[in-house]
Amino acid sequence: KSNYFNKLVQLLEDYPKCFVVGADNVGSKQMQQIRISLRGIGVVLMGKNTMMRKAIKGHLDRNPALEKLLPKIKGNVGFVFTRGDLVEVRDKLLENKVR
Repeated sequence: KSNYFNKLVQLLEDYPKCFVVGADNVGSKQMQQIRISLRGIGVVLMGKNTMMRKAIKGHLDRNPALEKLLPKIKGNVGFVFTRGDLVEVRDKLLENKVR
């Protein structure tokens, strides 16, 4: 658990941009393809919603804008962190979307 908190806080500090992505009906093979396609430009992080919320709440003093993420953490969601262009990352995510 503490490793997860540390990892999420580190990612929040290192990456200025992030997507909240839904992961309903996403298989492990598809998730692997997404992680491979994002190598070098982004990081995918999945986890338990309560742990994500706790880690973000603990980080609010350093970055108050993160409060906007809290209501979005519902259901089967994860984060995609990036430093690059959001459009490029979105396109990579959509490439791996099963139609």
